[in-house]
Amino acid sequence: MLRKAQISDVREIQKLLTFYANRGEMLSRSLSELYESIRDFYLCEEGGKLLGTCALHIMWEDLAELRSVAVAEEVGRQGIGTRLVQACLDEARALGLKKVFCLTYKPDFFAKFGFRVVDKSELPHKVWRDCINCVKFPDCDEIAMLLEI
Repeated sequence: MLRKAQISDVREIQKLLTFYANRGEMLSRSLSELYESIRDFYLCEEGGKLLGTCALHIMWEDLAELRSVAVAEEVGRQGIGTRLVQACLDEARALGLKKVFCLTYKPDFFAKFGFRVVDKSELPHKVWRDCINCVKFPDCDEIAMLLEI
């Protein structure tokens, strides 16, 4: 079942994100960050078990970031990530956003949705406010991608 996240989901979302963050495949998110942005998140669950998550974070009047895309390893490659990303992109369209970007290590996955690789300098400076707290700052090795809706 695909649904919007609730406060009671935060610790499970963090556990899933931390699994991939510990492998260096995504950035970790603190409990504080997750509670503050819980309305951004969609999740997929089955039988009360979190299978995957994805967030659409509004950055500006015409721009949002697709972030925290993660699917439990044991259910990978079953279309869960695709459904989660599509839900966020549908919401972006419904909100009237013009562009959605992501920072990723998996550009082929996002290319399936029409995202294209862009130079990080093409993204507004406002995007980088979260980066100052990142362990990889200023040597970010993620790939910037942009989708024009």
